Amino acid sequence: MFTSLVRSFKKYRDFKRLKDKDFAFLFCENKDDEIVVFDTETTGLDPKKDEILSIGAVKVKNNKILTSQTFEVYLKNSKEIDAKSIEIHGIRPCDLVNAKDSDEAIKEFLKFIGSSKLVGYYLEFDVAMINRYTRPLLGIELPNEMVEISELYFDKTITLIPQGNIDLRFDTIMQNYDLPSMGAHNAVNDAIMTAMIYLKLTN
Repeated sequence: MFTSLVRSFKKYRDFKRLKDKDFAFLFCENKDDEIVVFDTETTGLDPKKDEILSIGAVKVKNNKILTSQTFEVYLKNSKEIDAKSIEIHGIRPCDLVNAKDSDEAIKEFLKFIGSSKLVGYYLEFDVAMINRYTRPLLGIELPNEMVEISELYFDKTITLIPQGNIDLRFDTIMQNYDLPSMGAHNAVNDAIMTAMIYLKLTN
């Protein structure tokens, strides 16, 4: 109950801080069962200094992945992409020629997610990256309810291996549930694969 009160207070406080009331919909009650699974590709792993290169997301409703309702956007960045990060996400400078201004891209993402519950794999990092942009832009952090896939997997697996070491790597979870790989590593494909895991864990 205390945690719920703290969450409610923070949501109210952030709503009062919202700079642009056109985005008040983020604070509305999510009355349906629609969720949004999302992923980011970034220049590095430090939310304080690294930047988002792309955001990918997909909606899930009535236990179905709505592949017709995906979201993908590339963001302009202020510095060169490190060669090592290119090896991970495969996003090259030439892929960002038509990238959008970060403010425009973030606003499009927020309109896509609305007040839906957010799901992701190591979601804390992706949310921290998004918040890096929403704080100066709107004066708030994402107010959405959030679900962490690795925690769901741990809670479900620990009952089977109560004193064992649980491998929380994404590929391991995919293999354990015999889920198909989407192939090319990008934010949208990662979001869809995460959605597959979510449905396996919740049904």
